[in-house]
Amino acid sequence: MIRSAIGREASIGAVALLDDLIDWLRIPSISTGGGDPAALRAAAEWAAERVRAAGGTVALEGDGEAPPLVVGELRSSRDDAPTVLIYGHYDVQGPGPLERWASPPFEPTVRDGRIYARGAADDKGNFLPLLAVACELAARGELGVHVRVVVEGEEELGSDRVSEWIRADARGADCAIIFDSVMADARTPALTIATRGIAGAKLRVTAGRRDLHSGLYGGAALNAAHALMAALAAVLPGPDGRVREELRAGVVPPPPEEVESWEALPSGEQALAEAGARPVAPEAAAEFHLRTGAEPALDVNGIAVGSGAELRTIVPAVAEAALSVRIVAGQRAADVAATVERLLRDALPAGAELEIEWSLAEPAMFDPEAAPLRLARGALARACGAEPALLRMGGTLPLLSALADRGIPAIVTGFVVPDDEIHAPNESFRLEALELGERAARELYAALAALR
Repeated sequence: MIRSAIGREASIGAVALLDDLIDWLRIPSISTGGGDPAALRAAAEWAAERVRAAGGTVALEGDGEAPPLVVGELRSSRDDAPTVLIYGHYDVQGPGPLERWASPPFEPTVRDGRIYARGAADDKGNFLPLLAVACELAARGELGVHVRVVVEGEEELGSDRVSEWIRADARGADCAIIFDSVMADARTPALTIATRGIAGAKLRVTAGRRDLHSGLYGGAALNAAHALMAALAAVLPGPDGRVREELRAGVVPPPPEEVESWEALPSGEQALAEAGARPVAPEAAAEFHLRTGAEPALDVNGIAVGSGAELRTIVPAVAEAALSVRIVAGQRAADVAATVERLLRDALPAGAELEIEWSLAEPAMFDPEAAPLRLARGALARACGAEPALLRMGGTLPLLSALADRGIPAIVTGFVVPDDEIHAPNESFRLEALELGERAARELYAALAALR
């Protein structure tokens, strides 16, 4: 059944890869909502056993409380071979409403050229070819690079533990490969060369000891909702959706050749329409990839005050909000946070008190002309039959800033497409993408052997 699901011309390697993926996907390694410690450890052991079986060394690191970090090594037969660090994560999101799944989330099911299961795309199916090919080549004595394996179980929790491990790691690597990203489209690979950082804030404005009756005190008592809105107005983007000039300090425009590569990506009009979103300004759709990858953005993520569901005639004493600023290479999270906080406090009405709790993560960027990335571009083109688009990811991956701080170029790619429905019911991964991942891993390991 598996052979026919992949195709009549499938190799034995492809069949074995799908068998392994099904085995790994059966482990409900959920880290969110309290997690499942036993399943998380089982998923970690599953990955570790692949390294051991290939003749590598491996250990599960941690304090016994958090999901273990799988740290292993597969040695090349060449002592002078370059060292490549590969990263993935074995933890997954919870399944959500079970009634919305066409098949159980932890009973992997192959149909219509896809494998359906939680974690199929994010990140077990995406990452597995990278691990499996390294193990296969090492077992045969054909691995041209030393491979350091790092697989974490806290990615879905936003943990920084793997970043801390990378910063503390004395050995380092010549480059890193991360299969935890997307394709430009179903036929075009993408190389993610930058991610945005974030300065996120929880705001709490206090304007009095308790809520008051608006008929008795309205117009005389300070209103926390009004105070919060006055403060937020001082940092909101302009009508064009762009952040204030004070928050653009350090931004460097992308080079023309990178902008040209975005033509391989879905249009901004298409991306917004598929998300059910409306452009913030007439020009925003045409500038979608610039705005979401190469420029900072500020969003108010939520506001809590009084009760919006009913008319309660009060003067609120407390109002809360969450806001986030996505920052780009050339900016520092602490600097942006300080600017935002100054603007908020300067605009706060007299008598109101503002408490701010910050969460910061730095952006990362890698030179596409650096030797590992240049070799990777050729490897991906050979594997996929198309030149990779250079992509700036609008989200934040703290792991990448840790690698950048260590001077380790990162090859960030992957084979996810929008139809894979990651984090949603009926998550799936194309069997074709599994084979693309296998081909890409082989091409990458062969190409990167030339680094020394």
